[in-house]
Amino acid sequence: MIEEYNFGYIIIDGKRYDNDIEMRWTNEVLLWSFKEKHLIGIEEVKRAVGQAPETIIIGTGKSGLANVTKEAQNFIKNNGIELIIDKTEEAVRTFNIMKEDSLEEEGRQRQVIGLFHLTC
Repeated sequence: MIEEYNFGYIIIDGKRYDNDIEMRWTNEVLLWSFKEKHLIGIEEVKRAVGQAPETIIIGTGKSGLANVTKEAQNFIKNNGIELIIDKTEEAVRTFNIMKEDSLEEEGRQRQVIGLFHLTC
């Protein structure tokens, strides 16, 4: 579970991360990087799409300055994956709710991946 997010860091299960991250429904956390600053393209979402989740949530930063290209959005949607894009604070909230509610309501873990930009 994501316990805290603030500009520049995120705390997951007691561990602090100071870099952008990819978090999977399995609780696996991976570093996530951009080729171009504040631009999220197909290359930045390929690894997540390759996991075939039901949903990908992209956090675009504290102020929402990172942009998700139309190509990346279409790539995700064309693979049958629901896409949610929001400022990182709200994206984290949505991620936690989706993970917790799916277990309670559906009796199974919803396959969701969060891609979180931690700064701007």
